[in-house]
This record gives sequence, C-alpha cells and structure tokens, in this order.
Amino acid sequence: MEKTGHRPVLLAETLTALCIRPDGVYVDGTFGRGGHTGAILDRLGPTGCLIALDQDPEAEAEALARFTGDGRFEFVRTSFTRLLPVLEARGLVGRVDGVLLDLGVSSPQLDTPERGFSFMRDGPLDMRMDPMRGESAAQWLARADEAEIAGVLKTLGEERFARRIARHLVEQRAVMPIERTGRLAALIAEAIPRHERHKHPATRSFQAIRLYVNRELEALDECLAQIPAALAPGGRLAVISFHSLEDRSVKRFIRRQSEGEPVPRGLPVTAPPPGRTLLKIGKAQRAREDEVEANPRARSAVLRVAERLS
Repeated sequence: MEKTGHRPVLLAETLTALCIRPDGVYVDGTFGRGGHTGAILDRLGPTGCLIALDQDPEAEAEALARFTGDGRFEFVRTSFTRLLPVLEARGLVGRVDGVLLDLGVSSPQLDTPERGFSFMRDGPLDMRMDPMRGESAAQWLARADEAEIAGVLKTLGEERFARRIARHLVEQRAVMPIERTGRLAALIAEAIPRHERHKHPATRSFQAIRLYVNRELEALDECLAQIPAALAPGGRLAVISFHSLEDRSVKRFIRRQSEGEPVPRGLPVTAPPPGRTLLKIGKAQRAREDEVEANPRARSAVLRVAERLS
C-alpha cells in the first residue's frame, strides 16, 4: 500500500503494458496520488523522463512532497486535455514512449468528505476535480431544470429512475438548497422504490453528476485525439477506466485508430488503410481476484492498451 493509503490499480499489468525503457519518455496524464508515477520512476534510468499531469491541487502537493529533487520528474498542474501543448513546450511531440491514463477519482478524493465525491461521507456537495474552476455539483443542482437533471442521470448514470429522482430533487430544493452530499444521497434514496435498492441507491446518480460537472467524457475524447501525435513509433497508450461509458470511448478510439478510414468496396487494397495510427495490443484486462479482495475499488477497472505504428 502507498503511504498515502492509495493503491494503484492494475499496477503490474500497466507497467508490463507500457514496456518501460530506462531511457524513455513517459507521461502520467492522471497523477492522482502518484502510485503509478512512483512505479514508473523506479524503472527509469538516470536519463529517463516522466511528466505527470493533474488538475487537482492536492495532487500537486503530493507530487511536490514525494518527488521534488528527482530530476527525471516534472509535474504540470493541468488537465490531460492539454497534453500536446505541454509536450510542444518541451519539444517532445512525437517522442513519448508511453502515456498512462488512470481515469475517474482517486481513493483519497473519495475518502475526503470536503471534496464532495462520496455519498458515504457527508460533506460539501462539490465534486470538482479542480475545486478552483467551474461549477460545483451544488451550483448545478440549484439551477438545472428537471429535464436537464433527468437527462444527466439517465445518460451518464444509466439510472432507471432518473425522472423520479430529478422531480424529487427539484421539489426538495425549493424547500431547502441541496448543498451537502448526505442530503443529496438521502433524497435520491427517497425517490427510488425500496425493492429496487440492490446497491446504494445514490451510486449511479453521484457518478453521473461527477462525470457531468467535470466534463469527463468530453475531456477523455479531447485527450485521446492527441495521443497519435504525442507518441513515438512503438510508443504505448495504457488506459484504465472504471465506468462503462469511459471504457466504451477508449475501446472505440483504439478500434478507429487501429482500423483506419474505411476503403470503398471494389478498390484493390495494396497498403494499410489511411488514417491507421495505432495497433491494438491484446484484450481488455481486469483486476485479478487477489487484487479485488485487497482493493474492492479495482473490481470495475478495465485496462486497454495500444501501440503507435511507424
């Protein structure tokens, strides 16, 4: 276990997927609390380089505390949607040997009530990855109409009772603003029939609101679009996702880049399809039973890997 209490998910599988070279250039696009970063640095030689990105100020504090003084490491507080600008500023476009994206929230974020990510711990209803930017979950719930709330819960949370929950939230915010995670979780539970509560009733709704507030799916697509230009020939992309919609986006991206543009029927094919930039590496990987037992949050993790073609 990391000293911060954070266990990096699928660590061994990720390190194998990245094929780390001692003199390579790597990017951890989601530093979190540095679990994967630390393991990559352990495998780099003195001429290796690792750039870590994260928009969370607490991630920045952790990076400075753990890795200050390591000349192979640089932390940039920004979203992974800024991948190419970060690389351009350092002359590293097309020279990266591996990019890691570990999507979603980190365990410390979930375990900190003040961040507002968890329905298990009462705290301010925030949910922003960067608490200094954008609209908090409480602010969004205060202004969004019933249809918008229902749409987010249905689309991003795949919540069957999205309309019932949205209606109840709009009714109850007129009585008192919804500003705490505990109250939001309780209101969601009230809206779902008791016999339908197979897991915590707030699970899907909290996930959906978090994805919406942080534009996580849009940000993921923006980042993935930059990967082919970022990687060197033979460079690897490794993505760990925890949500079916995130995994679907990664799967589709790798498939598109592996197959290239469709060639009209009847034309003789003498070369690889145009636009083909990546090679899919192996099948999707999931956490082993012993890892799930030690870290239940690994249960939904999916790792997908691709390699940059020459």
